[in-house]
Amino acid sequence: MKIRHATIDDAPAVAAIYNHAILHTIASFWTEPRPDSELAQQIAEADEATYPWLVAEREGPEGPQVVGTAWSKRWNPRTAYDITCEVSVYIAPDAQGSGVGKALYTELFSRLWAIGYKHIIGGISLPNEASVRLHESMGMKRVALFPGIGEKYGQAIDVGYWQVSN
Repeated sequence: MKIRHATIDDAPAVAAIYNHAILHTIASFWTEPRPDSELAQQIAEADEATYPWLVAEREGPEGPQVVGTAWSKRWNPRTAYDITCEVSVYIAPDAQGSGVGKALYTELFSRLWAIGYKHIIGGISLPNEASVRLHESMGMKRVALFPGIGEKYGQAIDVGYWQVSN
């Protein structure tokens, strides 16, 4: 498996992974698929020096195939929060449980610590035991719970926030 910085050419594969989560899980609070062009723009704007956006590739029958993505973003625009960033990770359904998320987060966290962030946070819509295990395997601890803060598929969804500090 290869972990690398995402490029706009990855947008269709990233969109396929992300849109599967949007349409079939509570992991994303979007309810409509995101267009490739929107993700291409976000990837293009992702600066490796401030908010890296990564993909995981595996060799497939037709060459390298993107099987996961992880990105970082600003937590809050107020300048006192410049020491903190938020992360997300999404894995292709056929690659879940195979270590792709851990590999992506290990590389992403390493880059974020090197940039100088002191805190990394991640939100998880609950229940999602696999995501909780992944975040906690990275040393993250649950620091907040917002009961019923979102609604998807006609049900109220809780969101927890996990944090790790350097």
